[in-house]
Amino acid sequence: MARSTTDITGQLLDTVGNITRIAVNTLDPRDGSGAEALRVLRETTAELAEASASPQAQEAFYRIVDTLTRLGTTGAPLAVHPVSQPAQVLLGVLGDSLLPVLDAVEPAVEEFAAALGDLVEAASPLLPAAAGVAAGILLALTPLLRAAADALADSSPELRRIAEALTAALAPLLPPQVALAQRAATTGAKVLRATLPPLADLTEAAAATTKTAVPMVVAGEELFVAALERVQPVLLAAAFRAGRVARATAVRVTAAVSPAADQGVVVAVSTA
Repeated sequence: MARSTTDITGQLLDTVGNITRIAVNTLDPRDGSGAEALRVLRETTAELAEASASPQAQEAFYRIVDTLTRLGTTGAPLAVHPVSQPAQVLLGVLGDSLLPVLDAVEPAVEEFAAALGDLVEAASPLLPAAAGVAAGILLALTPLLRAAADALADSSPELRRIAEALTAALAPLLPPQVALAQRAATTGAKVLRATLPPLADLTEAAAATTKTAVPMVVAGEELFVAALERVQPVLLAAAFRAGRVARATAVRVTAAVSPAADQGVVVAVSTA
């Protein structure tokens, strides 16, 4: 025991020495970088200390502790409950089955994520307007939700009566439904076993037909894209003219609704 304690103490001292060497090498003041790093670390910790003392941070810490407490008090009984064992088996089976699928779709997911990022970046000018609309919708829904919550809180006895009535009405129906479900599952499994071979043949035939029709589909897509490219100037010209007409109409409507104080000034807008 003494020898083992001595070995452990020596390893701990070596570890402390290594950490001390790392700190000395990092904060070596010979070239000035150590003092700068120490200054940045001091300012960063001061900002973190000040931020952690704010009411918002204290509220966030309280919520984190409360959440961990709830997880500890409710998660532990759920983890040792007998129902958790089938759930763990199901998660293990799903994990083993999903790993090859995730490996197969990883390149497509990466490409999709990159394209989605480009789309979000391109649509960033619309985000403030969308945020404003979302905020307005949430503000409009908040009174409705509060009114519904108040109504349900005041009607808890009626809700309990409804729940008891539904339980009493549905309880006698459950055993026959379970038996019918078992019979349906057995019959469905037989039908599925009998249907899979013809379905496989049909899928192979459809795949072969699709491979044969690929050149025709590509040619049709090329024709559609070429026609769209030819129509593009006409669509752009029509959109430009529609925009000019809309702007001219808006100016005239604004002038009619709010006429200028100086009646001698006339603004004419031409759509030509």
